[in-house]
Amino acid sequence: MQPATHVLVVSADEEWRAQVVQGLNAAAARLPNPFGLVAVGCPCDAASAAEAVLATGPTQADLQAVVIDHGPRGAGAQGAQAVLAAQRIIDLRPELSLYMVLEDDADKLLVEQLASNAVDGYFFRGEQDHTGWFRILAAEIAEKAETPFYDALKDYVAQAKDSWHTPGHAGGDSFRGSPWVGDFYDFVGEEMLRADLSVSVPELDSLLHPTGVIAQAQKRAAKAFGARATFFATNGTSTSNKVIFQTLLAPGDKLLLDRNCHKSVHHGVILSGARPVYLDSSVNRHYGIFGPVPKATLERAIAEHADAKVLILTSCTYDGLRYDLKPIIAMAHAAGIKVIVDEAWYGHARFHPELRPTALECGADYATQSTHKVLSAFSQASMIHVNDPGFDEHLFRENFNMHTSTSPQYTLIASLDVARRQAVMEGYRLLDRCLKYAFELREKINATGAFRVLELDDLLPEEVRGDGIRLDPTKLTIDISASGYSADELRAELIGRYNIQVEKNTHNTLTLLLTIGTTRSKVSRLFDAMLRLAKEKRPPRVYHRVPEAPRFTELACLPRDAFYEAGERLPLIDEQGQPNASLAGRICCDQIVPYPPGIPVLVPGQVIDPVIVSYLVRLLQTQKSIDLHGLALVDGELHLRVLKPEERAALPAR
Repeated sequence: MQPATHVLVVSADEEWRAQVVQGLNAAAARLPNPFGLVAVGCPCDAASAAEAVLATGPTQADLQAVVIDHGPRGAGAQGAQAVLAAQRIIDLRPELSLYMVLEDDADKLLVEQLASNAVDGYFFRGEQDHTGWFRILAAEIAEKAETPFYDALKDYVAQAKDSWHTPGHAGGDSFRGSPWVGDFYDFVGEEMLRADLSVSVPELDSLLHPTGVIAQAQKRAAKAFGARATFFATNGTSTSNKVIFQTLLAPGDKLLLDRNCHKSVHHGVILSGARPVYLDSSVNRHYGIFGPVPKATLERAIAEHADAKVLILTSCTYDGLRYDLKPIIAMAHAAGIKVIVDEAWYGHARFHPELRPTALECGADYATQSTHKVLSAFSQASMIHVNDPGFDEHLFRENFNMHTSTSPQYTLIASLDVARRQAVMEGYRLLDRCLKYAFELREKINATGAFRVLELDDLLPEEVRGDGIRLDPTKLTIDISASGYSADELRAELIGRYNIQVEKNTHNTLTLLLTIGTTRSKVSRLFDAMLRLAKEKRPPRVYHRVPEAPRFTELACLPRDAFYEAGERLPLIDEQGQPNASLAGRICCDQIVPYPPGIPVLVPGQVIDPVIVSYLVRLLQTQKSIDLHGLALVDGELHLRVLKPEERAALPAR
C-alpha cells in the first residue's frame, strides 16, 4: 500500500501558489514517486499558515512538509510573518519538514538569524524549477522514512545465509520439522527466527559500540524526539534509569527523587550507592492513586539540598498526570542540579501538539521512554534521550555496556527503528485518531450510568491543584463505584466474557490505555461490553476501605548498605494473624513493591513503623490482583528481610 504524502504550499500570492502546486504535481506524475507526494495549496497568507497546518481535513493527517513563500524582495511585513509562521509551525509540529522560498541570499541570512532551527532547506523564487523542487522534497521525505537498521536486517535475512554461529536454533532450523517443538516455528514465523542473529554479523553493527546502521538509526531517533543524542535500550526503561544513575552519581552523591518513582529508580539508588532524599508525592485517597510531588515540596527540597547532583521525576504518571515541568527544571538548573524525567508512559507526546511539551522541550537533561508502551516498538524496547550539555559519552557508554547484553535481540532494535519512522511519518494522524477515540469513549462510558471516566479534577490530589498539572487523555481511569462490581470481578468479567484485558485497577477504578494501535472496532467492542455490564444493574456494594499508602518514614543508612547485608527474615503476620509488632523500628533490607503500579512502600535502609506493616497486611487482604514484590516466602509465610541489630550497629549512619 503506497503512503500519501502531502506538501502544503503557503503563499499570499495566489497566482504564484497555483503555479508551484501545478508544477510540483506535474513532476510527481512524471517522476518516480514512491511516497505518493502531492502538493496542496494553502488559501491563506503566511500569518495564518500555522493555523492552516492544524486545520481539519485529509491534508492535515498526511502532511509531511510545508513550503512557505517569504514573498518578493521588499515584502516587508509579509516576509516577517513568513519567518514567524515557520517558527510557529515547528513549535506545533516539529516532525514536519519546512522549506522557505526566498528572493535571494540576503533573505536567507535574515531567515537563518530568526528561525535557523526551524528551516530544513530553501528554494529561490527566480528559479521556478518545480522538477528540481520536487526531487528535493521527495529526497527529504525519503530520508525521514529511512530505517537504517531495519533495512539492513531485512536485507541480511533475505540472503538466507547459512548460520555457523549463535544462536543455537540456527535461524529456526532446530525447530523446523521437530515433532516436539515444530509448532513453535509455525507460531513465531520463519522471518522472525531468521532475524534472531548473533553479534557475529558485522553488517548489523554493535549495540555496545555502534558505528554503522545502529548509530544511523539512533541519530534519526535523536532528531525525531528532539534530543542531542539518543540510545536504544533492549532492557526497557527500567535498565535505562539505572544506566543514567550510574553515569551521573558516585557513591555518596545526593539526589532528590519522588518516593513513588518506579522501582527501577530505587534499584538505581542501590546500584549507584547514592544518598537519596525521598520526597513524598501527593495521593488521591478516594481512588488510591499517586499523584505528582507538590511543587512547594520540590521548591523546598531544592533550596535545602543545593548540593544534590540529580533530581528525577516521573511525568506522566501511570494514571496520566503530568508535571508543569519547565519552572521545576529551571529551578533545579539554577541550583546546578541535573534533571532526569522518567517518561516511560509519555514517549508519544512529541508527535501531537495537544500532548506537548515533552520533558526535553522543557529543558530536561535526560529522558527515558518506553517506546513500546504507546508507540509501536516491541516490549522491552526503550530509548534514552540526552540533552545534557555536560554529557560524558564515554562514561555513559561504560555504564550502558555494564547493563546491556552482549547478545541483544535484533528484532527489538529493528522495532525501535520502525517505531521512530512511524511516529515521524504518521504519528500525528494516529495520535489524533487516538485522542478522538479517548473523547468518544469518555462520553459513551459516562452515558452507561454505571461507569464514569475520571477527569483531571477528579484525579488531582488536593495538595497539587494549583501546580499546573495536566492529564494525558490517552489514559482513561474509570470509576466503577456505581456498577456493583469489585475491580477484580469486573476485570474477570471483561476478560472472561468479552476478551477485553485492561491495563490495571485500584479498588474502585479500572485504567484503560489507548495507543496508536487502538481501532474503531476495539472502541465499539469495549463500549458494548461496558453497556451490557451496566444493564445488569447490580445492587451497589460496599467497598472495603483501601488502606492509605503510608508516608515515608526515614533512612537509617544508605540503601546500598542495607541491601548488601545478610539480614534476617521476620514474618509479616504474627502467630495470632495480626501485623507483626516486632517489625516496628527495624530496618528493611529489600524494596517492597505492590505491582502494579510498581511504587515502593519500603526501600532498603528505611525504618519500618507499625503503619507500614498494617498497610501491607491489609493490602494483601483487600487487593487480590496485586503482587507484593520483595517479600520472602519462608515455610509458606511471607517474611520481611531486616537488618540484624549487630549489622545495624556496624553500618555508618546516614
